Amino acid sequence: MGAMPTTTITAADITSTIRDNEIVLLDFWAAWCGPCRAFAPVFERAAEQHPDIVFGKVDTEAEQALAAGFRITSIPTLIAFRDGIIVFAQPGALGAPQLDRVIDGVRALDMDQVRAEVEAQRAAREQSA
Repeated sequence: MGAMPTTTITAADITSTIRDNEIVLLDFWAAWCGPCRAFAPVFERAAEQHPDIVFGKVDTEAEQALAAGFRITSIPTLIAFRDGIIVFAQPGALGAPQLDRVIDGVRALDMDQVRAEVEAQRAAREQSA
């Protein structure tokens, strides 16, 4: 049996994981959560199909501070990062076709445009502060 395609993410390694990988998908879950259990095999299959993407799982019970830091209010929640920027965040268990669309969308992003938008939002916040 090979290594699991998903990675357990903790507060200790989340920063380096997001920094060192172009695309990171995080599944915020808990053992008691039925929809999380339903989503897990969908996430695993996608991880097998996309070996260039980091598929991380964050146990919200074990990593409560991490979940709070990302303002996770319902689980499962999927958050996607590209080049260290959150480009997708949505609660609820996705089906395989929906997850494929998210992955395709994240891959297709024009990151120069995304960075420009992030910078514009930051500038607007500073002006209104």
